[in-house]
Amino acid sequence: MKEFNLESFLNPEKLTAVAAGVILIFLGWLIGRMLSGAFVRTMHHRLTPHQLQLWRRAISHIFLILFTLSGLHEMGLNLSVLIGAAGVLSVAIGFASQTSASNLISGLFLIGEGPFSIGDFIRVGTSEGEVLSIDLLSVKLRTTDNLFVRIPNEQLIKSEVINFTRFPIRRLNLPIGIAYKEDISKVRETLLKVAEKNPLCLVEPTPNIIVQGFGPSSVDLMFYVWTRKENFLSMRDSIQESIKRAFDEAGIEIPFPQISVNTGSGSTPMPLMLVNPDTAVKATTDKEETP
Repeated sequence: MKEFNLESFLNPEKLTAVAAGVILIFLGWLIGRMLSGAFVRTMHHRLTPHQLQLWRRAISHIFLILFTLSGLHEMGLNLSVLIGAAGVLSVAIGFASQTSASNLISGLFLIGEGPFSIGDFIRVGTSEGEVLSIDLLSVKLRTTDNLFVRIPNEQLIKSEVINFTRFPIRRLNLPIGIAYKEDISKVRETLLKVAEKNPLCLVEPTPNIIVQGFGPSSVDLMFYVWTRKENFLSMRDSIQESIKRAFDEAGIEIPFPQISVNTGSGSTPMPLMLVNPDTAVKATTDKEETP
């Protein structure tokens, strides 16, 4: 067994080589960090947040890898052996982690396709939230109630993804039911005035009202109004409050669900009689006491 030689280990030439290698690795990390930061500051007006994040990581990782290889070579390590071992290890890891490989390939497709970017608000299945990061294995979301959600890239490729903030404007589809006795033309006029007075509602595209059908207890309308994506929630809240106030002032009834019970002869409703509970109890008692 070969004995450990402290004197050869503390050889000034070896210590100098190790120190030079460590300095090269540190310089690679520092230069990559500085250059990636300078690139982001220069190009932040031309690229999306997702593209900036990818470029920042790519620049920093490339410089770190190159300087690390140079540092290891300076320390006297045989890089060909290291690369061969890394190849064998990567093959073994690939067979052992097929799910990760699938997520990695899906991540490359997502980056190439670009259905959403950092800062967009998306829905995937039952999860919806703001995109925090788009990585090679998963996408991270922050929900409206401030929860952290991690979604594997493979699931994103296989599922329907809804991007609520891809375009600058959004349409609010507001279902409204009115009583059968109401004048639809008057209701249209009232709704258009509400949209006109709301500062968050866009003039173009113009608001629109469509009669969707006749429900069990109401005439069903659909009110379409447009707004900028950042004002969607505020406009949805304010315009419904304004509609309720305008309907009350105009005497327009919003009916609640009603049921008519028929006896079977024609369409005549079954007559109902309201009885005072106290009187009904007394009448029942008197009837039972009668011999």
